[in-house]
Amino acid sequence: MNERKEEAAWAEFKTLALEVKADADGHVEGYASRFNEVDAGGDVVVPGAFARSLAEKPGGVGGIKMLWQHDPSQPIGKWDEVFEDETGLFVRGRILTKIAKGAEVAEMIREGIIDGMSIGYRTLRATRGENGERQLLELDLWEVSMVTFPMLSSARIDAVKAGDLTQRECERRLMQDAGFSRSVARTLMGGGFEAVKAMQDAGDGGLGELAQFMRRTLGQGV
Repeated sequence: MNERKEEAAWAEFKTLALEVKADADGHVEGYASRFNEVDAGGDVVVPGAFARSLAEKPGGVGGIKMLWQHDPSQPIGKWDEVFEDETGLFVRGRILTKIAKGAEVAEMIREGIIDGMSIGYRTLRATRGENGERQLLELDLWEVSMVTFPMLSSARIDAVKAGDLTQRECERRLMQDAGFSRSVARTLMGGGFEAVKAMQDAGDGGLGELAQFMRRTLGQGV
């Protein structure tokens, strides 16, 4: 495998699929890039690829912009932390909900409409792996954008702590992740077990959904 310097890449973009959550204040965090995973473009980012760029970036973390759809005329917030760990490139920041575009993007994230985050960078060094994939050894990171379409399905961005979750978000997660119907999710949030039991007594089958959930998650014969 021959390492080579890349000259022509004025700008490249790599987009990751997200499970996006955002709180009312627009706080977001997660992995903008994951190491050692082949994306749809046949590229693999190797550990340490961002290290030099992060260390030498003028302005530090402030030099890495949070944009909407890679458009430099549409900054939507700021990254407070950007660093590498054993998993990949981790970012934590705030979408500015007091500006129109930021408020719009944060709402689309909460509603699950926006499901992608993308890094904008220039490739400085790369090589070819044994299976023909391009291994990205050193990248000059410019920005991390919220975008529409995903490329690498395993990346995730998580929102704030559980204590910041709204009732609406909890209802959505009960439906999407736990498989409850809307009526049972709302009843659980509003009145707890006793309210669901009342649904069962009225013939709405609320306890049946709870039993199915327990069988899936606990493996018990309930």
